[in-house]
Amino acid sequence: MAQVVRAPDGRELAVEVTGHPTGEPVFLLHGTPGSLLGPRPRGIFLYRLGIRLISYNRPGYPGSTRDSGRTVADAAADVEAIADHFGIDRFSVIGRSGGAPHALACAADKRLRDRLICAASLCGLAPYDTDGTDLDWFGDMVESNVAAYQNAAEYHLQALIATFIQQAERVRNNSEGLINTLRPELVGSDRDVMGDVALRRIIAQTHAEALRESVDGWIDDVIALAHPWSVELSDITGPVLLWQGGDDMFTPASHTMWLHRQIGTSELRFQSGAAHFDAIKVLPQILRWVLDQETKGH
Repeated sequence: MAQVVRAPDGRELAVEVTGHPTGEPVFLLHGTPGSLLGPRPRGIFLYRLGIRLISYNRPGYPGSTRDSGRTVADAAADVEAIADHFGIDRFSVIGRSGGAPHALACAADKRLRDRLICAASLCGLAPYDTDGTDLDWFGDMVESNVAAYQNAAEYHLQALIATFIQQAERVRNNSEGLINTLRPELVGSDRDVMGDVALRRIIAQTHAEALRESVDGWIDDVIALAHPWSVELSDITGPVLLWQGGDDMFTPASHTMWLHRQIGTSELRFQSGAAHFDAIKVLPQILRWVLDQETKGH
C-alpha cells in the first residue's frame, strides 16, 4: 500500500516500501511515464536478498503533488525527504530510463554526499544541454522520443500535451494502449520482452497507473529532461554503475557512453544485443551490485 510522505514545502509524495523491512535501503526511481508499481522484483525475492526497496511517484504522478517547473536536480530533495521520513541514514539509488537522470542527480547532490552509498543508471539519457560536446543528443533515437523532447525543448507545449492526452486516452481504454503505440518502434530484444505476457502486463499496468489521473507527471518529466538538469556530474564522487543495451533506440547507447566519459567514478556495463526494456530483466543483478557497494560502504 502506498504511503503519503510530506516534503518540506508541503507537497505530498506517494511512496511504497517492499522487501525486507530492515534490509538495505534502495530507492528505485521509475521511468517516463511510470509509477511506483514497477516493474520490480517480487517482494519475496527482495526479502531474501535483504533489500528494502523504496519506490515513489515523482511529482505530478498519482498521489504526488505536482511541482510545475521542476528540474531533474529537484529529485534529490524528494529522495532526502522520504529517507528522513523513514529514519534512513544511508541508502542507494537506482534509476531506470526516465528515472536514471534523477538517480544521477542524487549522486551529484552535495547534501546527500555522506548518505548516498552508490547509484545506478539503467539506459539513462545524458543532459540535454551538451552543445559543443561529442554527443549527438537525438542521434539514433526513435521518432516518438525525438518529437516529444523537441516539442518540450522548444516550448511547443500544446503539441506535446495534445499528443500525450491522446496516448493517455488509449491507455485508459486499453491498458496496452501505449505499448501498442510504441510497438512499431520496438527492435530486437524489446520485441521479445513485449512478447512475454507477464512482463507486458506489468508494463501495461505501470502505464495505466501513471496516467490514470492526468498526464501532468509525464509532461513535467519530459520538460525536465529536455532542459538543463541543474546537475553537475563532476560533483559525483561515489560509485556509479551505468548499464546500457547496445540496441536501445529509446535511449541510444551514445548517451550512456557520454555519461561514462564524464563521471570518473562510473563503471560501465554494456550489453550487446540488449535493448531498452531489457533494463527490467537485469534489475536483480543491479541490486546485487548495490549490495556489494553497501557492504563496502559500511
